[in-house]
Amino acid sequence: LRKVVPVASGGIHAGQMHQLLDYLGDDVVLQFGGGTIGHPDGIQAGATANRVALESMVMARNEGRDFVAEGPQILRDAAKTCGPLQTALDLWKDISFNYTSTDTADFVETPTANV
Repeated sequence: LRKVVPVASGGIHAGQMHQLLDYLGDDVVLQFGGGTIGHPDGIQAGATANRVALESMVMARNEGRDFVAEGPQILRDAAKTCGPLQTALDLWKDISFNYTSTDTADFVETPTANV
């Protein structure tokens, strides 16, 4: 494959945005199913919360901030002017990834002789 795009899906929500961008970068597909549809104020509010969370992280990163370490505070600050984001953060609180990579090498490099 010449190019692939990482996809995050299944149990993701606005409060994890700093982790999602850290793990996957910003050239990614973020499929917020329940993180959008499960918003107490409806689908539009869920989409707004996700968009504002993403925009706040990208802006912080572009300003040179440590968006991973500061992520929760960046989201809280953005939620002060975005009711749907505040509602999402209140709902999902600090549910985050407890991720340990299970990725291992598919092969072991061995030296080759120059022929």
